[in-house]
Amino acid sequence: MKAKNSDFARGLPQGALAARIFFFCGPDEAGATAAANRLAAAFPDAGERVELAGADLKRDPALLGDEARSTSLFGGARHIWVRASGDDAHDALQFLIETAEAGAGEAAPVIVVATSATDKSRTAKLLEKRPDALVAMFHPPDLKDVAQAVRGMADAAGLRLGGDLAERIARGAGLDVRLAQSEVTKLALYCDADPQAPRPATPDDHAAIGAATEEDGFAPLVNAVLGGELGKIASEIKRMRELGLNPVGVALALERRAAQLAQIAAYLGPRGNFDQIDKGAEMRLGIFFKEKRDIGNQFKRWTLPAARGSSETRLDRLIPRLTALHRSLLANSQSAELLLAQELAEIARFAAKR
Repeated sequence: MKAKNSDFARGLPQGALAARIFFFCGPDEAGATAAANRLAAAFPDAGERVELAGADLKRDPALLGDEARSTSLFGGARHIWVRASGDDAHDALQFLIETAEAGAGEAAPVIVVATSATDKSRTAKLLEKRPDALVAMFHPPDLKDVAQAVRGMADAAGLRLGGDLAERIARGAGLDVRLAQSEVTKLALYCDADPQAPRPATPDDHAAIGAATEEDGFAPLVNAVLGGELGKIASEIKRMRELGLNPVGVALALERRAAQLAQIAAYLGPRGNFDQIDKGAEMRLGIFFKEKRDIGNQFKRWTLPAARGSSETRLDRLIPRLTALHRSLLANSQSAELLLAQELAEIARFAAKR
């Protein structure tokens, strides 16, 4: 079955929990990840989360079935979370389905978040007509959609938000629902809100805990790092500390740009020319006039081969590295700023190579 990203605005699509395989794709990787997290939280018995990379499944399609039918270390339930690019997980999912039909036994739920894939991809076609699978494509949201999602987050946290404040949070998060959720959570703690004892939140409350906007804080740092501008890195990291930018927010901004570059690469194909993208495609790909030069420079750098003679691009290595960085920052909050600074310098050095 298929669903739309709007079906996840305030909850889950009807019948979603009856499925066992979930394929979330589209250009809005942040929205897909947020929906996947909401889904996992709604499982009656989610148990242990086992993370797999799409590249590993592409090399070994049987790995998914082995993990999905294995018992948790502590004997409880588990679910499988796959971060893939394009159709990396296609063969593994096909193998999982075929072995199930041959009597291999019940498998744990599998959630695939696939950047650079669409609902027209081979993986989506494999799953969309199956009653035990759910395919959803996530498009970049507009301000109204994210503001509505923010109000839903606030309701769940016991916060009463006015429309203007919901839009302010959405805009400040760069329309990224994951970062917006972080802001709502902080605001709920600040206001001592609880679903059983709702509290109103004011713009002054948000100003007291709010992060700088992406345009004011994240964008120059993202452009310096992914553009390989080594001379700017030290001053940008210093500015990050002075502004008090959230390290996870910076990582999310880098992930969004990497996902955008992957989307552009999928649109153009292996021989495409960034400079020949027309205005309509620029709008669909989220390439705004003031960012076009920076995005073009980054695209040309990150679509170069990762090593001489390699079919793998630098972007193929960047995306899983940013995912690992995100997890590391969440697991090491006390040293997150130092970890981030080190990784930003490494990524910038890699981008600067010719």
